[in-house]
Amino acid sequence: MAYCYILRSERSGRFYVGHAEDVERRLADHLRGHVVSTRGKGPWEIVHVEKFTDRAAACAREREIKSWKSATRISELCGLERPAKREGR
Repeated sequence: MAYCYILRSERSGRFYVGHAEDVERRLADHLRGHVVSTRGKGPWEIVHVEKFTDRAAACAREREIKSWKSATRISELCGLERPAKREGR
């Protein structure tokens, strides 16, 4: 099994989309700062997980979600409130 997951930073409200075979272990990697792209931007919480039969399908879904480039659309997928507008934008 493979999973596509979405994390949200508890500090900034930003999202991170990834895929893994063990989501809990991967979250631990993010929280320990072992993932360069999320280091120093957490703490992170899992807000959405989708299960797939193989890694290729999970990776394809990750690419699809990343192509949205929209925090509002990701929030809707996760069933979260629409993110607040960031200052300076």
